[in-house]
Amino acid sequence: MASGNSTFSVLGADVTVRGDIDASVDLHVDGKVEGDIRCASIVQGEGSEIVGGVEAETARLSGTVRGTIKARDLAILRSARIEGDVHYDSLTIEQGAVVQGTFAQAGSQPVAAKTAPQAGGSDEKPHITLAG
Repeated sequence: MASGNSTFSVLGADVTVRGDIDASVDLHVDGKVEGDIRCASIVQGEGSEIVGGVEAETARLSGTVRGTIKARDLAILRSARIEGDVHYDSLTIEQGAVVQGTFAQAGSQPVAAKTAPQAGGSDEKPHITLAG
């Protein structure tokens, strides 16, 4: 996903994004995202919230995530609250983190995957692409 550069994008605490995000760069999220995120690497701040799926090579989560997480290297920090299924190759969970969902190592078959109900009616969501 990332092409060897160290470019990153930041969504500040005062930013709310409604729609999916595809980033070819590293992403730091301190605000709120209502949609799926796909990026090279994600760092989530403590006060942030993601309502949607997260897919990244590396993920360091400190806030709230309501959706499926897929990451090769995943760290769930003590302030994190996860509601959804977690797929990983390498996993670190700090004491105090809360996870409600199932864990599955990459390559294994997930057990009865859940889908989160969508708030609102429309299936159409804006789409944001961030590139370095």
